Amino acid sequence: MGKKIKKDLEAPPKDVFDPLAIESKKAETAVLMLQSPEEEILAKSCEALYKFAQKGDENKVTLLGLGAVESLSKLICHEAKTVRRNATMVCGIMAAHGDVRKLMQKLDMIPSLIARLAPEEDTVVHEFATLCLAHMANTFTSKARIFEVNGLEHLIRLLGSPDPDVEKNAVECLYLLAQDFQSRIAICEQNTIPPLLELLKSDYPVIQQLSLKTLGSISCEAECRLALKESQALDHLLKILEAKELNDLHVEALLIIANCLEDVDTVQLLQQSGGLKKILTFAETSPLPELQRNAAKAIAKSAHNAESRKIFHEQEAEKVLVELLASDNNGVKAAALQAISALCANVASKDVFSKSGILQIINLLSKDQAEVREAAAFTLADLTTGCPNNAAALLEADRVDALVNLLTDKREGVIANVCTVLINMAAQEPLRIALQSQGVMPALAATLQTDSSLVLRKAIFTAAAFACDAEARTQFRDADGLLHLVKLLRSNHDEVRRNACWAIAVFANDEVTASELYRLGTFDVLQEMNLSTSRRNSFSELAENKLLDNNLSLKYNQKGHLSYGNLIKDRFYDHGRLKPGAKLPSLEELSKQMLNQSRAVLLVNTTVPEPVTPSPPPVEDKPEPNPGRSPSSHSRSASREKAGRNAPSPVDDKQELPSGRSPSQSRSAHKEKSSSKLKLKVKKEEEKIKEDDEIPPVKIQPELVPQIIPWHPPIDQELIDYISDVTRTVLPLPHPREQVVALAQFVAAKMGGLVAEDRLHEFSWELHVSELKYELQCNIVPVGRIKKGIFYHRALLYKALADRIGIGCSLTRGDYGRAWNEVKLYDDSVPAGTKAPPEIYIVDLMYQPGHLMKPASVEAERYQRI
Repeated sequence: MGKKIKKDLEAPPKDVFDPLAIESKKAETAVLMLQSPEEEILAKSCEALYKFAQKGDENKVTLLGLGAVESLSKLICHEAKTVRRNATMVCGIMAAHGDVRKLMQKLDMIPSLIARLAPEEDTVVHEFATLCLAHMANTFTSKARIFEVNGLEHLIRLLGSPDPDVEKNAVECLYLLAQDFQSRIAICEQNTIPPLLELLKSDYPVIQQLSLKTLGSISCEAECRLALKESQALDHLLKILEAKELNDLHVEALLIIANCLEDVDTVQLLQQSGGLKKILTFAETSPLPELQRNAAKAIAKSAHNAESRKIFHEQEAEKVLVELLASDNNGVKAAALQAISALCANVASKDVFSKSGILQIINLLSKDQAEVREAAAFTLADLTTGCPNNAAALLEADRVDALVNLLTDKREGVIANVCTVLINMAAQEPLRIALQSQGVMPALAATLQTDSSLVLRKAIFTAAAFACDAEARTQFRDADGLLHLVKLLRSNHDEVRRNACWAIAVFANDEVTASELYRLGTFDVLQEMNLSTSRRNSFSELAENKLLDNNLSLKYNQKGHLSYGNLIKDRFYDHGRLKPGAKLPSLEELSKQMLNQSRAVLLVNTTVPEPVTPSPPPVEDKPEPNPGRSPSSHSRSASREKAGRNAPSPVDDKQELPSGRSPSQSRSAHKEKSSSKLKLKVKKEEEKIKEDDEIPPVKIQPELVPQIIPWHPPIDQELIDYISDVTRTVLPLPHPREQVVALAQFVAAKMGGLVAEDRLHEFSWELHVSELKYELQCNIVPVGRIKKGIFYHRALLYKALADRIGIGCSLTRGDYGRAWNEVKLYDDSVPAGTKAPPEIYIVDLMYQPGHLMKPASVEAERYQRI
């Protein structure tokens, strides 16, 4: 046999590329290799990119700029398991960067990532796919997309994964999805609560916390709370609270319980099982401020139901909350105050707080922390509402000044709540007086300058609550509060305008304030408002009527009518019609006008002004005699003191005035005379001091300084006599009709008697009134001084006298000097005890004094017009 010869190896095919080992040091090369058709190169490139991206955010941005995300979005669906796994790992790491997530969302990668959650995929793929979804679930758009492609089902299934990283990512993604209402309901419907409760037994705290947070989110829905109760979740949560080693989970567990306590059934269940008492005890004794705060919030949530409030009262929750007020943590105090406010709706609980906690709450008003101050003011507002004793406790605690000072707080909620407390206190007169003494009205006037609509609404209403006192109105007026109030009538906020109208209706309850409001232009603004269909409100017309009813001179000028209830008082004057757009001048302004040709201003005034007594000079120690002072200086000083003591008082000067001069002119002349004498004496004393430097300066005696005497309108002595006469003669008459007729005849007799209708033009009343104006040197003429008067003179006198003796009548102004009075009289033919409406009559004061006319009769029409 011959020796065997070894066959030569076969030569490699010519069309096959020989394997090439490539070593790359650039990320760009690895990104380019993602386009390779070879599985091994794709897998190795993805693995290299994973390690590169894991090193930091800068590397993630680099890969984003190189276009790696676009390639990876395709590779996560590659048919090779290794390529899919490595590509998913890269996506999970890179999704931590916000810009990467935006691009992934734009590329719609969520359906591909959800597909990687299939059971046949590796655990590593599950881990990084859920990680990527957890990163993307931070945006609402991504949440909606996950929900749309049915990602919840896969995430819930992975809660039972044997890998803790998969569990952590899945529950975190569910927690983020549970922030949306739609997803919360879906999570609950897919029976997610049992696996979430099972995760509470995990060995990893982060998984336990995420599970509790997810349960806390879904427990916001009533349906989910019912599912929690059916799953006996409260028992699990109470066990967590009782375990001291799980103190890091106590806060989240208590939050879930707080949401569940919103249901009365849950509160009753916990009460029966003793769990509610455990929660209250745990909150009182826990060293964790966050847990105490959540416990107080739980009570506050639950206390919105009346039955729950009753249960908490039976469990003595008030005691726990009062103890929490002593905490050093401001958040705990604020939460406890909110819970107290909620429990205050129960009268029994309010009584408990009145006895034990109100003083602590009052002291919290001065805290530096704004949240605590606001909560304390809010709680006091609830405690004092409908409880006068609690409002009085603020005065007993001597903290009224703290409430007033809080009106200048920088926080809107603090001021608004303090205003509510002040409104509740204003219902009691002693409290109103105490607050007024602390300057509450000036403080409220300053508060009206804010731009906050919330503060303005409350402050205006508070000012109106105090405006029932005349002194409070004066303080508010002196602090320019009316000016700010009138400006708010033009506010663009409907409720601010409405409250401002209500406040003006209250403030206009006296003539002085009503006159000041008119001077500030309130009447014009209210008229514009009532003509507007969009700006008028339920109180704008009331404010206008109140303003007129307490300024009858203005009402008669503007409306030309005074009703039966509008009683004419002193200082009433009839100016006559005004030109459109003109303002009604005051009496004092009219008194300063020169005599003119306009019609006389008719005045009703019987008030005698109180005499102004000069203030006594201050008692000073008698100085030692100066040896360098001459005897003549002492004698001059004595003569000056004697002259000062014997100087006539302003009242004496007033009584000695001649009848032809008005009191205002006499006082003006007296003031100028006194002023000139004073200047002369001071000048002489100054010259004397210059001559002798050793003589001490002479002090001007207070009685030598002229006093400013307030202006008073002229007194109508004739009207005083008329009132006395009608009180003696008309008032005793037995029947109202007789009184009406007798008063009409009295007025006509005092103003020229009967005037025939065809002789009216011969009745020279104009000359008589002009002579009175010249005699008084004033355009104002007291109505009693007029002895020849026509319709509008007589009608005004009739109304003034009727109001003084209790005869109800109206006053209406017509055209061309016409005016008339209407009275209401009952028919004598109606049997006694029968209810019948009164008849209205117009009283004739000119042609047939005392004659009564039906308003619709021909003679009445002739009486009312020329």
